[in-house]
Amino acid sequence: MYKYDHIDQTLVDQRVAQFRDQVERRLNGTLAEEEFRPLRLQNGLYHQRHAYMLRVAIPYGLLSSKQLRTLAFIADKYDRGYGHFTTRQNIQFNWVELEKTPDILAELAKVQMHAIQTSGNCIRNITSDAFAGIAADEYVDPRPVCELLRQWSTLHPEFAHLPRKFKFAVNGAKEDRTVLLCHDVGIELKKNANNELIADIYAGGGMGRTPILGSLIKSNLPWQVLPSYLTALLRVYNRFGRRDNLYKARIKILVKALGSEEFARQVEGEWAHLHSETKPGKDNFTPAEWERVAKHFTKPSYKTLAAISNAQLQSHAQSTLDTNEQIAFMRWLERNVKDHQVPGYASVILSLKPHGTAAPGDATSSQMNAIADLADHYSFGELRVTHEQNLVLADVEQSELLNVWRAAKNHHLALPNIGLLTDIIACPGGDFCSLANAKSLPIAKAIQERFDDLDYLYDLGDITLNISGCINSCGHHHVGNIGVLGVDKDGEEWYQITLGGDQGNDASIGKVIGPSFYANEIPDVMTSLINTYVEQRIADEPFIDTYRRLGVTPFKEAAYQNNGKHAKESSKGAQV
Repeated sequence: MYKYDHIDQTLVDQRVAQFRDQVERRLNGTLAEEEFRPLRLQNGLYHQRHAYMLRVAIPYGLLSSKQLRTLAFIADKYDRGYGHFTTRQNIQFNWVELEKTPDILAELAKVQMHAIQTSGNCIRNITSDAFAGIAADEYVDPRPVCELLRQWSTLHPEFAHLPRKFKFAVNGAKEDRTVLLCHDVGIELKKNANNELIADIYAGGGMGRTPILGSLIKSNLPWQVLPSYLTALLRVYNRFGRRDNLYKARIKILVKALGSEEFARQVEGEWAHLHSETKPGKDNFTPAEWERVAKHFTKPSYKTLAAISNAQLQSHAQSTLDTNEQIAFMRWLERNVKDHQVPGYASVILSLKPHGTAAPGDATSSQMNAIADLADHYSFGELRVTHEQNLVLADVEQSELLNVWRAAKNHHLALPNIGLLTDIIACPGGDFCSLANAKSLPIAKAIQERFDDLDYLYDLGDITLNISGCINSCGHHHVGNIGVLGVDKDGEEWYQITLGGDQGNDASIGKVIGPSFYANEIPDVMTSLINTYVEQRIADEPFIDTYRRLGVTPFKEAAYQNNGKHAKESSKGAQV
């Protein structure tokens, strides 16, 4: 993984010293809150309902065991013994004290981490495929491009005060695991016929109040010119993006208003102007820069191993496990273990979605330390953070999978529910976030408790369920097969249901089925929706395919037949 050079480390250390001075001035009263607010946001520090929350960047989801142990240390010393992994490949600490935040940033800097640009109207943390460099379906390892873009965008003076926050996602595989089309800019990397690295650029995607899928605005862009082209794109947005209305400030509104073809034309014009006013290539990546960064993403020292089939693994497990353990292990192999580029290796997803015992995406400090140990022992000291709020051991020898399962099981990290109904994505919601209209975590807990039968979940197959506590959609409810959105009605918490969302290559935005429900109705609503699916599906047809075949009507009728007696239309949270 990428290692800081002197420039990186100096920048991060200077930011820590700068913020320490700002905090001291805020605490002694010489810096007013309205002046301090943009400064703390530049360092990922929010003021939530009960305390300050610090959001720490995990660039493109890549994390070392040493860094994870530091996060565990911070959770114990400065928080309440846990951290929350987010859909943006960050980690959040929800209970930090203002006067101690500079110390936290100093601890992060020791292990080449920071919270810079995890908030504010700037280019946020660059995200990518959690399986980059190891996925069996990968065309191009996107991590060198991600790192180059991270360096290009960090503290970029021209883009420090954009109309609104700005998010990039970078994909380089056949399957989109980045939610590419729901970002302000999505970059699809590939190789052309001459084996040259090129990119397709999508712009104007996003969730929130107005969910929109991004549009293709540029094809086959040489990787070297990404900085100049993206500069042109951001200049158009910076110039014409709405600054008079917070809810219409994202680039998706501009692209929708202009039309994708006109937006692309304006970007091309700005790009041509950019080249005319500077030396050709001045703002572009060079082969030397590629070499400087790409050398950090070479393959680890893999052994020469023969691939092992699941049947062989099962045969081995039969000699050491009882019947129930064999079933659990084989389910884990099916759900939590993914194919690898290298024979004899696999990738392992550690589930942070225990049924009803912890919030989705939360990991305790003891779990973080245990995962760091697993990474050191089985996966070259590295791990990944997924958009679904789970963690990945990237490079596990197949012969060690049984040992990894046993160790993960001891720390409640081996639940074989990846991709199933209880692998819920959820934001912290009203329990923490000052923007939330309603709580997310109790809803997730109630659903997990209702659907706690793994046999039943396996019969249902792949279903995504995403929950957001407000229209900002931090829980990505718009792209869940089933989405739950918390809304406020006259001071009460209600929940709106969307159906038909999906992420990946066939991304779609879910549609609201009707009036909202009380919190205590949601488990019954879910039961009605799932029962309808089971009754109507053909053979092993996935939920999303059944929904697309039948449309919303049978699901809507089932949801309101025995539920929603108190439901009423919401003026808040309705899709635009």
